[in-house]
Amino acid sequence: MSHLILVINPGSTSTKLAIFEEDRLIVEKTLRHESKELEPFARMADQYAFRNQMILDFLKEAGYRVPQFSAVIGRGGLVRPIAGGTYRVNEGMLEDLRTGRYGEHASNLGAILAAELVGDLPIPTLIADPVVVDERIPVACYSGYPSIQRKAIFHALNQKAVARAVAKTLGKTYDRCNLIVAHMGGGISIGAHQNGKVIDVNNALDGDGPFSPERSGTLPLTQLIDLCFRGDISLTEMRKKVKGKGGLVAYLGTTDARAVQQRIRDGDAYAKEVYHAMAYQIGKWIGKMAAVLKGKVDQTVLTGGLAYDQAFLVPWISEMVEYIAPITVIPGGDEERALAESALRVLLRQEEAKVYDPKG
Repeated sequence: MSHLILVINPGSTSTKLAIFEEDRLIVEKTLRHESKELEPFARMADQYAFRNQMILDFLKEAGYRVPQFSAVIGRGGLVRPIAGGTYRVNEGMLEDLRTGRYGEHASNLGAILAAELVGDLPIPTLIADPVVVDERIPVACYSGYPSIQRKAIFHALNQKAVARAVAKTLGKTYDRCNLIVAHMGGGISIGAHQNGKVIDVNNALDGDGPFSPERSGTLPLTQLIDLCFRGDISLTEMRKKVKGKGGLVAYLGTTDARAVQQRIRDGDAYAKEVYHAMAYQIGKWIGKMAAVLKGKVDQTVLTGGLAYDQAFLVPWISEMVEYIAPITVIPGGDEERALAESALRVLLRQEEAKVYDPKG
């Protein structure tokens, strides 16, 4: 008997749903949420009943009932920093997500919606590889100032999914590989994967690392301090300059890399230099992760939406880092498939689901 898996991937203005039979996609749908619909909810967790009803309507339309599923898996939210893997949803996790103990984000609804949907039915309710996966070696956590510790917030779900896929092409398991994975999207995260663990990675959420379409990346420290204390920029505005209004959009007025590529084709020399500078910084960070792995790298993997750019970005990065290891390009980031594959590994007993401990 094959396994049916329901995937729930909530975002700030949408809920992506997918039904898989084993590893085969049966049906998928993106439910869009207008800002007016979400305005009545004071907190993210308050949206669960609204979104839950939309999921029930989707299942009815698709001809499925909850008891038919072998597992329901939601996108992992802002829980405490944990090792990578697939986790069973429990009350401790739900409490942390409902209260926003580690931060408010739409992905917090993934586990909540899965749990509400399943209720008392004997169906595994899971999350996998949330953005707060932290498997770094101790020395990677130091910042240079005792009260500030570097954080790991990155595209863990996609990074680990493509890492497993590349390991398979090498005839190895993920835990026998050394890989550098660069997820390049609105934010850019670059991780050093050693024997199945991400032992170092930048904090892509808060702008650490290379600059990206909407994040400033790591800035010169004293100049940043001067800017903060200049007196005409509020804390909120400063945060936006780092995350949301930094990077490509600060230089070129757009977060759309395709628009930048067209400007380059039209002869815009400045747009080309800025875009090239982003590629240059990505290449430098890949070089840093090569040093973390002591040069022992099986593959460098370029993934995320920006990896579709085979005309400019990928070649610019490749010419910088191809000496380190062969390069594999896997454009995009299929989160729904990655979640379904995580659930399937648990159902097939290829992986044991972990237990979330809110106390660490």
